[in-house]
Amino acid sequence: MVGYAATATFRAADPPRGSSAYTALEEQLAGFATLPGPAVVVFQDLDDPPAAATFGEVMCTTYKAFGACGLITSGAGRDLDQVRAIDFPVFTGSTICSHGYPQITSSMQPVCVGGVTIYPGDLLHGDVNGVTTIPTDIAAHVADLCQPFMDAEAIVLDYVRRDGATVDGFRKKMAELRDALGALKKEAQQRIV
Repeated sequence: MVGYAATATFRAADPPRGSSAYTALEEQLAGFATLPGPAVVVFQDLDDPPAAATFGEVMCTTYKAFGACGLITSGAGRDLDQVRAIDFPVFTGSTICSHGYPQITSSMQPVCVGGVTIYPGDLLHGDVNGVTTIPTDIAAHVADLCQPFMDAEAIVLDYVRRDGATVDGFRKKMAELRDALGALKKEAQQRIV
């Protein structure tokens, strides 16, 4: 998943005052148009601990229909089988079946998720290893440097995967890896400056 943060805060422990629990969803969806590419919905759950699921099948299907490519939350999720079936990546710290009183309390404001402050429009990448931010000023170079990085790691991986590896041989391959990574770092710095 790669896209731009469409941030929001969420709570579900208490009934909303006044308006419908989903009133702010329309505003949130409209905010997708302000981003330079596909949205990644990022929720900071204000309830601690989470009182109900931040997302489920209906919300994820809606987000996908409006062009979002995934969702991240500090809260909980539900309907995980249904969300997986629509091929919509979600990153959540827990699962909870409770619907509660869902309320999007703000959108397109800085949020804190996983100890990281995420601003509206931040470029995000998520895969099975987790989620990270990518500074937009280096984003174009990141993809170009992935294969050289994997090639550098292959120096050690290829060695330890074959029969007859020794500690001395491993030590030499690790030195080669450090040299390759040092050269790659210099190349990256030259590209960015």
